[in-house]
Amino acid sequence: MLKIAWSPVYKYDLPEGHRFPMEKYELLPEQLMYEGTVDSGNFFHPPALNRDEILLTHKTGYYDSLLNGKLSRKEQRRIGFPVTRKLVERGRYIAGGTLKCIDYALEYGISMNIAGGTHHAYPDRGEGFCVFNDFALASNIALQKKMLSKILIVDLDVHQGNGNAFIFQNEDRVFTFSMHGAKNYPLKKEQSDLDIPLPDGLEDQDYLRILKETLPKLMDEVEPDLVFYQAGVDILETDKLGRLKVGKNGVMERDRFVLETCRKNGVPLVVSMGGGYPHKLSDLIDAHANTYRVATELFF
Repeated sequence: MLKIAWSPVYKYDLPEGHRFPMEKYELLPEQLMYEGTVDSGNFFHPPALNRDEILLTHKTGYYDSLLNGKLSRKEQRRIGFPVTRKLVERGRYIAGGTLKCIDYALEYGISMNIAGGTHHAYPDRGEGFCVFNDFALASNIALQKKMLSKILIVDLDVHQGNGNAFIFQNEDRVFTFSMHGAKNYPLKKEQSDLDIPLPDGLEDQDYLRILKETLPKLMDEVEPDLVFYQAGVDILETDKLGRLKVGKNGVMERDRFVLETCRKNGVPLVVSMGGGYPHKLSDLIDAHANTYRVATELFF
């Protein structure tokens, strides 16, 4: 059974001018149920991470500043929207969802989080709409509890997973792979275990060729117990920020290849949605929904 993390707190109501694409966290589950891809029984309400779990990854000073509303204007600008206690709570539940997805992935082969993929958050700061780093939090907790011994992060958002790269730069049990726009945010890149920077304007054929030449070799070399897949759809040609030219079918083929590769290798995976900023909200919902459509087709 496909188990999907979702909570009402995902639908956080930001001030006017910051709401798009927050609507997707409400509309995507509705679309998936409307079309029959999943039903209400597929969704689970995740637990929120507690303080000790968060401090395995994030610095005490940063966490306390978040809780007490002490972030400076500059720190909040770096995150990209106003930081409130409700936003912090939202982050705790999103990361808790990604952690719980590990259990379901180990049982069913795959599990998914409607939110997450917050790969720009560092131990001591947030960036790029990311407050907490859900993959890093879940990885560090799982490693500490000996649930997993080797993790592969496959980050195919158009923006480099700089927070992931920094957090795990000295952690041999987590391999970070980021395939991203070379000239896109962040301006200063970190060094992942494997980075593949892509030129502006890259189209479906070349994008998929690079991925298909890379991922199977990585699976053989890393031999992970679990894959975290950041399935951002901001590689879409219609994305306002992406600068690549991958069509919606190409994004769906990307997802299919990642999921098929994991399934063929017998490696469970946890999928978080990541970014997407197209001009039309319907394009965003459909592109994200394709990831779930592929998952149900391949695994269930």
